[in-house]
Amino acid sequence: MNFLAHIYLSDKDENLMLGNFIADMVKGKQIEKYSPEVLKGILLHRQIDEFTDSHPYVSRSKDRIRDKYRHYSGVVVDMYYDHFLARNWDKYSNEPIEAFVQSAYNVLLKNYVILPKKAKFILPIMIGSNWLINYADLNSFKRHMEGLARRTPYNSGMENAVDDLKLHYEGFERDFADYFPELVNFVKNYLNISTINN
Repeated sequence: MNFLAHIYLSDKDENLMLGNFIADMVKGKQIEKYSPEVLKGILLHRQIDEFTDSHPYVSRSKDRIRDKYRHYSGVVVDMYYDHFLARNWDKYSNEPIEAFVQSAYNVLLKNYVILPKKAKFILPIMIGSNWLINYADLNSFKRHMEGLARRTPYNSGMENAVDDLKLHYEGFERDFADYFPELVNFVKNYLNISTINN
């Protein structure tokens, strides 16, 4: 899952959201400088990634594009799934996506000083281009994938990912619809167990 899903799965908890947002950008001993509450979000992010990487519906999505994108197929599918979450937001939240996203941006900006260097670079770009909402629009989504392709060290081909999304749109959408409720339940159970253990 990508930024929108991770933030959505943070259950409106600011520390969880912060940790979930920065998790991929926190390396090695850097993790030690964050509070236990933010650390919980980092660990939640990693649990979400582990659950996702081993999920059969996600594997079904990756299989459609694996030959073309190889080890980038997971990145592409993560982005596809954020597209479907943004596009079908009303199915998963009673709060308008615009209000949700603005609140998330405010939380991240409020904590800007403690963000890792890469997150400090990404956040203004994310807000300026309103990634989280614009994932729903295929033209904006295509520009985002082209930007990702430019930043990869190898020729990933991700600039073509929207063409493949359109080609198998119903299949990817079905995979997401089957998978996402299971992920939501997994996160709820994980957070309940974490709360009991603490």
